[in-house]
Amino acid sequence: MGDFHQNGIITTLHNLNQRPLAELEYELQVFSRQRPMTLILPSLFSELEGAALPDIVSKLKDVPYLDQIIIGLDRADESQYRQARDFFSALPQHHRILWNDGPRLKEIDAKLQALGLAPPEPGKGRNVWYCLGYCLSSRRSQAIALHDCDILTYDRSLLARLIYPVANPGFNYQFCKGYYARVADGKINGRVSRLLVTPLLRALKKVIEPMDYLDFLDSFRYPLAGEFSFRTDVVNDLRIPSDWGLEIGILSEMYRNYSTNRLCQVDIADVYDHKHQDLSADNDQGGLSKMSIDIAKAIFRKLATNGVVLSSETFRTLKASYFRIALDFIETYRNDALINGLSLDVHKEEQAVELFAANIKKAGDYFLDNPMETPFIPSWNRVRSAMPDVLEQIHAAVEADTESFAAD
Repeated sequence: MGDFHQNGIITTLHNLNQRPLAELEYELQVFSRQRPMTLILPSLFSELEGAALPDIVSKLKDVPYLDQIIIGLDRADESQYRQARDFFSALPQHHRILWNDGPRLKEIDAKLQALGLAPPEPGKGRNVWYCLGYCLSSRRSQAIALHDCDILTYDRSLLARLIYPVANPGFNYQFCKGYYARVADGKINGRVSRLLVTPLLRALKKVIEPMDYLDFLDSFRYPLAGEFSFRTDVVNDLRIPSDWGLEIGILSEMYRNYSTNRLCQVDIADVYDHKHQDLSADNDQGGLSKMSIDIAKAIFRKLATNGVVLSSETFRTLKASYFRIALDFIETYRNDALINGLSLDVHKEEQAVELFAANIKKAGDYFLDNPMETPFIPSWNRVRSAMPDVLEQIHAAVEADTESFAAD
Protein backbone atom coordinates (compact mmCIF):
# COMPACT_ATOMS: atom_id res chain seq x y z
CA MET A 1 0.00 0.00 0.00
CA GLY A 2 1.32 3.42 -0.91
CA ASP A 3 1.76 6.10 1.73
CA PHE A 4 0.94 9.78 1.46
CA HIS A 5 3.81 11.17 3.53
CA GLN A 6 5.64 14.20 2.11
CA ASN A 7 9.26 14.15 3.25
CA GLY A 8 12.11 16.38 2.17
CA ILE A 9 11.81 19.56 0.13
CA ILE A 10 10.28 18.32 -3.13
CA THR A 11 6.78 17.05 -3.91
CA THR A 12 6.20 13.29 -3.86
CA LEU A 13 3.40 11.91 -6.03
CA HIS A 14 2.34 8.53 -4.67
CA ASN A 15 0.51 5.54 -6.06
CA LEU A 16 -2.41 5.52 -3.62
CA ASN A 17 -5.13 3.47 -5.29
CA GLN A 18 -3.78 1.67 -8.40
CA ARG A 19 -5.59 3.90 -10.86
CA PRO A 20 -6.53 2.03 -14.05
CA LEU A 21 -3.99 2.40 -16.84
CA ALA A 22 -6.75 3.14 -19.38
CA GLU A 23 -7.72 6.28 -17.44
CA LEU A 24 -4.13 7.54 -17.29
CA GLU A 25 -3.51 6.89 -20.98
CA TYR A 26 -6.77 8.56 -21.99
CA GLU A 27 -5.79 11.71 -20.10
CA LEU A 28 -2.33 11.63 -21.63
CA GLN A 29 -3.88 11.41 -25.10
CA VAL A 30 -5.85 14.55 -24.28
CA PHE A 31 -2.71 16.27 -22.95
CA SER A 32 -0.77 15.28 -26.08
CA ARG A 33 -2.89 17.58 -28.22
CA GLN A 34 -1.45 20.53 -26.31
CA ARG A 35 1.84 19.01 -25.19
CA PRO A 36 3.32 16.44 -27.63
CA MET A 37 5.46 13.80 -25.94
CA THR A 38 8.70 11.99 -26.77
CA LEU A 39 10.30 8.92 -25.21
CA ILE A 40 14.09 8.52 -25.27
CA LEU A 41 15.61 5.03 -25.05
CA PRO A 42 19.42 5.02 -24.54
CA SER A 43 20.44 1.51 -25.60
CA LEU A 44 23.44 -0.72 -26.16
CA PHE A 45 23.15 -3.06 -29.12
CA SER A 46 23.60 -5.98 -26.72
CA GLU A 47 20.31 -5.05 -25.06
CA LEU A 48 18.44 -5.90 -28.27
CA GLU A 49 19.53 -9.48 -27.68
CA GLY A 50 18.55 -9.55 -24.02
CA ALA A 51 15.26 -10.39 -22.33
CA ALA A 52 14.18 -6.90 -21.31
CA LEU A 53 14.18 -4.71 -24.43
CA PRO A 54 12.10 -7.01 -26.69
CA ASP A 55 9.41 -7.01 -23.98
CA ILE A 56 9.62 -3.23 -23.62
CA VAL A 57 9.16 -2.70 -27.36
CA SER A 58 6.23 -5.12 -27.48
CA LYS A 59 4.48 -3.03 -24.83
CA LEU A 60 5.44 0.35 -26.28
CA LYS A 61 3.65 -0.63 -29.50
CA ASP A 62 0.33 -0.09 -27.72
CA VAL A 63 1.14 3.28 -26.13
CA PRO A 64 -1.31 5.72 -27.76
CA TYR A 65 -0.06 9.15 -26.66
CA LEU A 66 3.60 9.28 -27.76
CA ASP A 67 4.38 11.48 -30.73
CA GLN A 68 7.95 10.23 -31.08
CA ILE A 69 10.42 7.63 -29.81
CA ILE A 70 14.16 8.33 -30.06
CA ILE A 71 16.57 5.42 -29.67
CA GLY A 72 20.22 6.11 -28.96
CA LEU A 73 22.18 3.08 -30.21
CA ASP A 74 25.70 2.52 -28.84
CA ARG A 75 28.34 -0.10 -29.69
CA ALA A 76 26.86 -1.12 -33.02
CA ASP A 77 28.55 -1.69 -36.37
CA GLU A 78 26.70 -1.35 -39.68
CA SER A 79 25.19 -4.82 -39.67
CA GLN A 80 24.04 -4.34 -36.09
CA TYR A 81 22.51 -0.98 -36.98
CA ARG A 82 20.55 -2.77 -39.71
CA GLN A 83 19.38 -5.32 -37.16
CA ALA A 84 18.32 -2.50 -34.85
CA ARG A 85 16.27 -0.92 -37.64
CA ASP A 86 14.42 -4.20 -38.13
CA PHE A 87 14.04 -4.65 -34.38
CA PHE A 88 12.46 -1.21 -33.78
CA SER A 89 10.41 -1.25 -37.00
CA ALA A 90 7.63 -2.87 -34.95
CA LEU A 91 7.00 0.51 -33.29
CA PRO A 92 4.02 2.26 -34.93
CA GLN A 93 5.01 5.64 -33.50
CA HIS A 94 7.31 7.98 -35.40
CA HIS A 95 10.75 6.79 -34.31
CA ARG A 96 14.37 7.43 -35.15
CA ILE A 97 17.58 5.58 -34.25
CA LEU A 98 20.75 7.57 -33.56
CA TRP A 99 23.56 5.32 -34.79
CA ASN A 100 26.18 6.86 -32.53
CA ASP A 101 28.99 4.78 -34.03
CA GLY A 102 27.98 5.52 -37.62
CA PRO A 103 30.13 7.72 -39.88
CA ARG A 104 27.69 10.63 -40.08
CA LEU A 105 27.26 11.16 -36.35
CA LYS A 106 30.96 10.44 -35.74
CA GLU A 107 31.82 13.22 -38.19
CA ILE A 108 29.71 15.67 -36.19
CA ASP A 109 31.31 14.43 -32.98
CA ALA A 110 34.76 15.06 -34.49
CA LYS A 111 33.78 18.65 -35.28
CA LEU A 112 32.65 19.14 -31.71
CA GLN A 113 35.85 17.52 -30.45
CA ALA A 114 37.85 20.08 -32.42
CA LEU A 115 35.95 22.84 -30.62
CA GLY A 116 36.37 21.17 -27.22
CA LEU A 117 32.62 20.68 -26.96
CA ALA A 118 32.11 16.93 -27.48
CA PRO A 119 31.32 14.55 -24.62
CA PRO A 120 34.67 13.54 -23.05
CA GLU A 121 33.97 9.79 -22.94
CA PRO A 122 31.52 7.24 -24.33
CA GLY A 123 28.70 6.03 -22.14
CA LYS A 124 25.10 6.61 -21.19
CA GLY A 125 25.59 10.34 -20.61
CA ARG A 126 26.97 10.86 -24.12
CA ASN A 127 24.18 8.75 -25.62
CA VAL A 128 21.48 10.71 -23.78
CA TRP A 129 23.08 14.04 -24.71
CA TYR A 130 22.96 13.34 -28.44
CA CYS A 131 19.40 12.03 -28.15
CA LEU A 132 18.40 15.27 -26.45
CA GLY A 133 20.07 17.22 -29.25
CA TYR A 134 18.11 15.31 -31.86
CA CYS A 135 14.93 15.86 -29.86
CA LEU A 136 15.54 19.61 -29.94
CA SER A 137 16.24 19.46 -33.66
CA SER A 138 13.04 17.54 -34.44
CA ARG A 139 10.81 20.14 -32.75
CA ARG A 140 8.17 17.48 -32.23
CA SER A 141 7.80 17.48 -28.45
CA GLN A 142 7.13 19.60 -25.41
CA ALA A 143 7.54 16.83 -22.84
CA ILE A 144 10.23 14.15 -22.73
CA ALA A 145 10.50 10.92 -20.78
CA LEU A 146 13.58 8.75 -20.52
CA HIS A 147 13.95 5.27 -19.13
CA ASP A 148 16.48 2.46 -19.27
CA CYS A 149 16.31 -0.46 -21.69
CA ASP A 150 17.13 -3.25 -19.24
CA ILE A 151 13.91 -3.19 -17.17
CA LEU A 152 12.82 -6.81 -16.73
CA THR A 153 9.50 -5.91 -15.07
CA TYR A 154 8.36 -3.27 -17.58
CA ASP A 155 4.74 -2.18 -17.68
CA ARG A 156 3.06 0.61 -19.66
CA SER A 157 1.89 2.20 -16.42
CA LEU A 158 5.55 2.95 -15.59
CA LEU A 159 5.83 5.28 -18.58
CA ALA A 160 2.36 6.76 -18.08
CA ARG A 161 3.03 7.68 -14.46
CA LEU A 162 6.54 8.91 -15.27
CA ILE A 163 5.52 11.41 -17.95
CA TYR A 164 2.15 12.45 -16.49
CA PRO A 165 3.51 15.16 -14.10
CA VAL A 166 5.28 17.10 -16.89
CA ALA A 167 2.67 16.38 -19.58
CA ASN A 168 -0.34 17.61 -17.60
CA PRO A 169 -0.86 21.29 -18.54
CA GLY A 170 -2.48 21.83 -15.14
CA PHE A 171 0.76 20.98 -13.32
CA ASN A 172 3.74 23.35 -13.14
CA TYR A 173 6.48 20.74 -12.88
CA GLN A 174 9.52 21.11 -15.12
CA PHE A 175 11.15 17.87 -14.01
CA CYS A 176 9.99 14.58 -12.53
CA LYS A 177 12.08 11.74 -11.12
CA GLY A 178 10.70 8.22 -11.01
CA TYR A 179 11.11 6.05 -7.93
CA TYR A 180 10.21 2.51 -6.90
CA ALA A 181 11.11 -0.14 -4.36
CA ARG A 182 14.11 -2.16 -5.55
CA VAL A 183 12.74 -5.52 -4.42
CA ALA A 184 12.76 -8.60 -6.66
CA ASP A 185 13.17 -12.37 -6.32
CA GLY A 186 12.80 -12.15 -2.56
CA LYS A 187 15.72 -9.75 -2.14
CA ILE A 188 16.31 -6.05 -1.48
CA ASN A 189 18.43 -4.66 -4.32
CA GLY A 190 19.68 -1.14 -5.10
CA ARG A 191 22.97 -1.40 -3.22
CA VAL A 192 24.56 1.77 -4.58
CA SER A 193 21.60 3.92 -3.59
CA ARG A 194 21.04 2.24 -0.22
CA LEU A 195 24.62 1.70 0.86
CA LEU A 196 26.48 4.55 -0.85
CA VAL A 197 24.35 7.56 -1.71
CA THR A 198 22.07 7.80 1.33
CA PRO A 199 24.74 7.20 4.00
CA LEU A 200 27.19 9.43 2.10
CA LEU A 201 24.68 12.30 2.10
CA ARG A 202 24.03 11.78 5.83
CA ALA A 203 27.78 11.74 6.50
CA LEU A 204 28.31 14.94 4.51
CA LYS A 205 25.66 16.64 6.62
CA LYS A 206 27.76 15.81 9.68
CA VAL A 207 31.18 16.63 8.25
CA ILE A 208 30.40 19.92 6.49
CA GLU A 209 27.89 22.63 7.28
CA PRO A 210 24.15 21.98 6.68
CA MET A 211 23.22 22.68 3.07
CA ASP A 212 19.96 22.86 1.16
CA TYR A 213 21.66 20.95 -1.67
CA LEU A 214 22.27 17.92 0.54
CA ASP A 215 18.70 18.08 1.84
CA PHE A 216 17.54 18.27 -1.77
CA LEU A 217 19.38 15.12 -2.85
CA ASP A 218 18.31 13.34 0.33
CA SER A 219 14.67 14.12 -0.50
CA PHE A 220 14.67 11.71 -3.45
CA ARG A 221 13.56 8.22 -2.56
CA TYR A 222 15.66 6.65 -5.31
CA PRO A 223 18.13 9.25 -6.60
CA LEU A 224 19.89 6.82 -8.95
CA ALA A 225 16.75 5.81 -10.84
CA GLY A 226 17.35 6.00 -14.59
CA GLU A 227 13.76 7.06 -15.18
CA PHE A 228 12.87 10.75 -15.36
CA SER A 229 10.87 13.22 -17.40
CA PHE A 230 11.02 16.94 -18.10
CA ARG A 231 9.68 19.75 -20.23
CA THR A 232 11.62 20.15 -23.46
CA ASP A 233 12.84 23.66 -22.67
CA VAL A 234 14.81 22.20 -19.74
CA VAL A 235 17.21 20.62 -22.24
CA ASN A 236 18.77 23.84 -23.54
CA ASP A 237 20.65 24.70 -20.33
CA LEU A 238 21.30 21.17 -19.09
CA ARG A 239 24.92 20.23 -18.33
CA ILE A 240 25.33 16.55 -17.57
CA PRO A 241 28.23 14.22 -16.76
CA SER A 242 29.14 11.61 -19.35
CA ASP A 243 29.98 8.94 -16.74
CA TRP A 244 27.99 7.09 -14.04
CA GLY A 245 27.34 10.41 -12.34
CA LEU A 246 24.57 11.11 -14.89
CA GLU A 247 21.60 10.79 -12.53
CA ILE A 248 23.20 12.77 -9.69
CA GLY A 249 24.40 15.33 -12.23
CA ILE A 250 20.92 15.85 -13.63
CA LEU A 251 19.45 16.26 -10.16
CA SER A 252 22.17 18.81 -9.38
CA GLU A 253 21.31 20.74 -12.54
CA MET A 254 17.63 20.80 -11.57
CA TYR A 255 18.62 22.18 -8.17
CA ARG A 256 20.72 24.87 -9.83
CA ASN A 257 18.17 25.93 -12.42
CA TYR A 258 14.73 25.58 -10.82
CA SER A 259 12.81 26.26 -7.65
CA THR A 260 12.00 23.08 -5.76
CA ASN A 261 8.25 23.64 -6.30
CA ARG A 262 8.86 23.01 -10.01
CA LEU A 263 10.32 19.56 -9.32
CA CYS A 264 8.72 16.33 -8.15
CA GLN A 265 9.18 12.57 -7.83
CA VAL A 266 6.58 9.94 -8.66
CA ASP A 267 6.01 6.32 -7.71
CA ILE A 268 6.10 4.46 -11.04
CA ALA A 269 6.27 0.76 -10.16
CA ASP A 270 5.38 -1.68 -7.38
CA VAL A 271 8.00 -4.13 -8.64
CA TYR A 272 11.16 -3.17 -10.53
CA ASP A 273 14.07 -5.30 -11.60
CA HIS A 274 16.80 -4.79 -14.17
CA LYS A 275 20.27 -5.98 -15.16
CA HIS A 276 22.52 -6.08 -12.10
CA GLN A 277 26.10 -4.84 -12.20
CA ASP A 278 28.95 -6.79 -10.61
CA LEU A 279 30.54 -5.28 -7.53
CA SER A 280 33.97 -5.41 -9.27
CA ALA A 281 35.87 -5.16 -6.00
CA ASP A 282 39.18 -5.78 -7.78
CA ASN A 283 38.58 -3.32 -10.64
CA ASP A 284 37.66 0.29 -10.00
CA GLN A 285 37.21 0.84 -13.74
CA GLY A 286 34.13 -1.36 -13.97
CA GLY A 287 30.89 -2.42 -12.33
CA LEU A 288 29.59 -0.90 -9.10
CA SER A 289 33.11 0.09 -8.11
CA LYS A 290 33.48 2.57 -10.98
CA MET A 291 29.88 3.66 -10.51
CA SER A 292 30.47 4.50 -6.85
CA ILE A 293 33.58 6.56 -7.66
CA ASP A 294 31.82 8.50 -10.45
CA ILE A 295 28.81 9.23 -8.23
CA ALA A 296 30.97 10.43 -5.34
CA LYS A 297 32.97 12.67 -7.69
CA ALA A 298 29.74 14.18 -9.05
CA ILE A 299 28.62 15.08 -5.54
CA PHE A 300 32.02 16.51 -4.56
CA ARG A 301 32.16 18.67 -7.70
CA LYS A 302 28.75 20.12 -6.96
CA LEU A 303 29.69 20.87 -3.36
CA ALA A 304 32.79 22.71 -4.60
CA THR A 305 30.69 24.83 -6.98
CA ASN A 306 28.58 25.79 -3.96
CA GLY A 307 31.68 27.14 -2.23
CA VAL A 308 32.52 24.18 0.00
CA VAL A 309 36.26 23.80 0.58
CA LEU A 310 37.25 20.13 0.41
CA SER A 311 40.62 18.80 1.56
CA SER A 312 42.36 15.50 2.25
CA GLU A 313 41.37 15.86 5.90
CA THR A 314 37.74 16.31 4.84
CA PHE A 315 37.76 13.10 2.85
CA ARG A 316 39.48 11.10 5.60
CA THR A 317 36.87 12.24 8.11
CA LEU A 318 34.08 11.69 5.59
CA LYS A 319 35.21 8.11 4.94
CA ALA A 320 35.12 7.27 8.65
CA SER A 321 31.75 8.95 9.20
CA TYR A 322 30.27 7.28 6.14
CA PHE A 323 31.49 3.85 7.21
CA ARG A 324 29.78 4.03 10.60
CA ILE A 325 26.50 5.34 9.17
CA ALA A 326 26.46 2.76 6.36
CA LEU A 327 27.01 -0.14 8.79
CA ASP A 328 24.05 1.09 10.83
CA PHE A 329 21.96 1.15 7.64
CA ILE A 330 22.80 -2.51 7.01
CA GLU A 331 21.14 -3.46 10.29
CA THR A 332 18.13 -1.34 9.33
CA TYR A 333 17.80 -3.06 5.95
CA ARG A 334 18.33 -6.48 7.53
CA ASN A 335 15.44 -5.91 9.91
CA ASP A 336 13.27 -4.53 7.13
CA ALA A 337 14.00 -7.64 5.07
CA LEU A 338 13.23 -10.04 7.92
CA ILE A 339 9.84 -8.55 8.79
CA ASN A 340 8.88 -8.79 5.10
CA GLY A 341 10.16 -12.33 4.65
CA LEU A 342 12.97 -11.22 2.33
CA SER A 343 16.62 -12.24 2.28
CA LEU A 344 19.60 -9.96 2.82
CA ASP A 345 23.20 -11.19 2.96
CA VAL A 346 24.86 -9.10 5.69
CA HIS A 347 28.33 -10.29 4.69
CA LYS A 348 27.92 -9.11 1.09
CA GLU A 349 26.36 -5.86 2.29
CA GLU A 350 29.38 -5.16 4.49
CA GLN A 351 31.74 -6.04 1.64
CA ALA A 352 29.97 -3.46 -0.50
CA VAL A 353 30.24 -0.83 2.24
CA GLU A 354 33.96 -1.51 2.67
CA LEU A 355 34.48 -1.05 -1.08
CA PHE A 356 32.36 2.12 -1.20
CA ALA A 357 34.25 3.60 1.77
CA ALA A 358 37.56 3.06 0.00
CA ASN A 359 36.13 4.52 -3.21
CA ILE A 360 34.89 7.65 -1.45
CA LYS A 361 38.53 8.33 -0.54
CA LYS A 362 39.63 7.50 -4.12
CA ALA A 363 37.01 9.88 -5.52
CA GLY A 364 38.18 12.58 -3.12
CA ASP A 365 41.83 12.09 -4.08
CA TYR A 366 40.92 12.22 -7.77
CA PHE A 367 38.94 15.41 -7.19
CA LEU A 368 41.89 17.06 -5.43
CA ASP A 369 44.39 15.88 -8.06
CA ASN A 370 42.35 17.20 -11.00
CA PRO A 371 41.17 20.69 -10.03
CA MET A 372 40.91 21.88 -13.66
CA GLU A 373 38.82 18.97 -14.91
CA THR A 374 35.62 19.92 -16.76
CA PRO A 375 33.69 16.63 -16.68
CA PHE A 376 30.31 18.00 -17.71
CA ILE A 377 29.13 17.90 -21.29
CA PRO A 378 28.41 21.49 -22.42
CA SER A 379 24.82 22.66 -22.59
CA TRP A 380 23.16 22.72 -26.00
CA ASN A 381 22.86 26.51 -25.70
CA ARG A 382 26.65 26.77 -25.54
CA VAL A 383 27.19 24.28 -28.36
CA ARG A 384 24.74 26.13 -30.61
CA SER A 385 26.57 29.36 -29.87
CA ALA A 386 29.82 27.86 -31.17
CA MET A 387 28.23 25.87 -34.02
CA PRO A 388 24.88 27.51 -34.85
CA ASP A 389 23.72 24.78 -37.23
CA VAL A 390 24.73 21.79 -35.07
CA LEU A 391 21.16 20.66 -34.42
CA GLU A 392 20.36 20.85 -38.11
CA GLN A 393 23.48 18.76 -38.83
CA ILE A 394 22.42 16.12 -36.30
CA HIS A 395 18.90 15.99 -37.68
CA ALA A 396 20.19 15.72 -41.25
CA ALA A 397 22.62 12.94 -40.29
CA VAL A 398 19.94 10.86 -38.57
CA GLU A 399 17.52 11.34 -41.44
CA ALA A 400 20.23 10.46 -43.95
CA ASP A 401 21.01 7.23 -42.09
CA THR A 402 17.30 6.41 -42.01
CA GLU A 403 16.76 7.06 -45.71
CA SER A 404 19.97 5.47 -47.03
CA PHE A 405 19.44 2.19 -45.23
CA ALA A 406 15.74 2.17 -45.97
CA ALA A 407 16.62 2.18 -49.67
CA ASP A 408 18.62 -1.06 -49.35
